[in-house]
Amino acid sequence: MQNDYEILLMLDPELPEERQDEIVARTRELVEKGNGTWVGHDPWGRRRLAYEIDKKTDGIYHLLQFDAEPETLDELTRILKITDGVMRHLATRRVKGSHGPGRPGPEPVESVGREPEYATTNIRSSEPLQELQEQPPAEQQQLEGEE
Repeated sequence: MQNDYEILLMLDPELPEERQDEIVARTRELVEKGNGTWVGHDPWGRRRLAYEIDKKTDGIYHLLQFDAEPETLDELTRILKITDGVMRHLATRRVKGSHGPGRPGPEPVESVGREPEYATTNIRSSEPLQELQEQPPAEQQQLEGEE
């Protein structure tokens, strides 16, 4: 039985683009050789790391999505561990009903002279998000009522 998987690859920032494409192509080849189905590849690009890895402060991220047997995933993980240029990788099961490749977190909308703004619409239902109203604590409401 095939499962839905995705792998987030973190590649060395000094890796030439041809080598990055080669690693992604090799991964796709292994998936298809294992009778899996390639779903998609979403290059996230260069991002700052939370902490240095091998004296590097950046990494190049790629999100790979595919359907495959668990044995194929095991083989992919084994190959990625020994592949030069792969700093880290994480394989996870894809959530059913997900809409495909995504990006981490909301992207701020830049505007001159203002703080970044974030989405104010519920993504699933496209209804406006309810504003949180600050309510005074119950004790404070009681004291104000007694005055």
